[in-house]
Amino acid sequence: MKQTHDIKRVVVTGYGAVTPLGATADESWQAIMEKRLGYRYVDSGMHTIKTRFLGLVNIEPNLREVPAAIRRRLPRFARLTLGAARQAMTMAFGEQTPQTFYHSLECGVIMGTGWAGLDESYESGEAFRQNGVASPFSCFFTMPSVTTAACSQLWGLNGYQNTVVAACATGTIAIGEAFDAIRSGKAQMMLAGAGESLTSRCAIWNIDVLGALSKETEDPQRASCPFSARRNGFVLSEGAAVLCLEERERALARGATILGEVTGYANYSDGWDFTSPAEDCLARVQAIGQALRQAGLEPSQLDYINAHGTSTPLNDINETRSLKMALGDAAYAIPVSSTKSYSGHLISAAGSFESIVCLQAIAQGVMPATANYREADPQCDLDYITEGHREGDIRRTLNLSFGFGGANAALILEKHP
Repeated sequence: MKQTHDIKRVVVTGYGAVTPLGATADESWQAIMEKRLGYRYVDSGMHTIKTRFLGLVNIEPNLREVPAAIRRRLPRFARLTLGAARQAMTMAFGEQTPQTFYHSLECGVIMGTGWAGLDESYESGEAFRQNGVASPFSCFFTMPSVTTAACSQLWGLNGYQNTVVAACATGTIAIGEAFDAIRSGKAQMMLAGAGESLTSRCAIWNIDVLGALSKETEDPQRASCPFSARRNGFVLSEGAAVLCLEERERALARGATILGEVTGYANYSDGWDFTSPAEDCLARVQAIGQALRQAGLEPSQLDYINAHGTSTPLNDINETRSLKMALGDAAYAIPVSSTKSYSGHLISAAGSFESIVCLQAIAQGVMPATANYREADPQCDLDYITEGHREGDIRRTLNLSFGFGGANAALILEKHP
């Protein structure tokens, strides 16, 4: 038995995404199925920025129906996130509101970001330097919890709330914490996800100077090539992804369409370095193992793993080692892929978007291939689905997210019976 009578089961009833691959989660999935890349060549015009490929959202979500009192206070990352959240709420509730089925105090929000409105902060600082004034909303542009507040106000979600700031593990942690809130009875419905937008020259330089971004200058198919021998960094992308989670019995009682079930979650810290993964893999192994134990699964029962797979030399080797240490011999038999090879790295939103990819893989019976894989790395020797998308009966998936500062999160998403 996975659950006791005291522990609530948690299902997904809606999701939404705004990414360089598409304006919706379905468009993004279709782009992956068509093997289209979401990033393109961009020359910043600054010799101090070496990276040349970025994943950009061409058209922002239309938020004209959002009250101006909310909309005007949102930086770009929050506007993208609110757009994704609207998709998730529409999928979950249609034309109705959560209050049709729940008391507002039973409904909560956990949104996240890595760097909040950093671009807007730079703009406001420059405007203030030149003019002595800046936007009167500048305070909100740099407030990490601005999206949590906006969603709470827009849909009257007065229950449990929090804001996750954990770099590239943010989205997965937000979903996991929302899962825990419902599982423990703190909430009945939760909106959870994350968003990021780092497109200003200084914001790009901040990461590029660390040597983390792709060093490819010409070929997009070499810009992001997770687990491939010649990988040399990740492609920085902007975007957002949000899920709607509900307590299973309440969701079934209202006739909701169940898209999947969250059955396991864990989150552990490296306590090692700000950018490099811990060499002992201890926290990553523990996160994977604990998520499996909570879900009541053996490693061999996993059908697909959506890896963090950043295309950086250090992460991909360390992640491969962690999977082998956590899963044992079963690691070699479980298909693994990194969909960052299509989307680029959505930073805080990576984990929430890749959770949606896991749900879409379950629904469609298709495991996305790892794009741009050309040459094997002897230290990365798992089944990375390199010869094209793979069909199969996908019932149990593992989503992994690791972030700067040593954040490590694992999430189990399963097909609902």
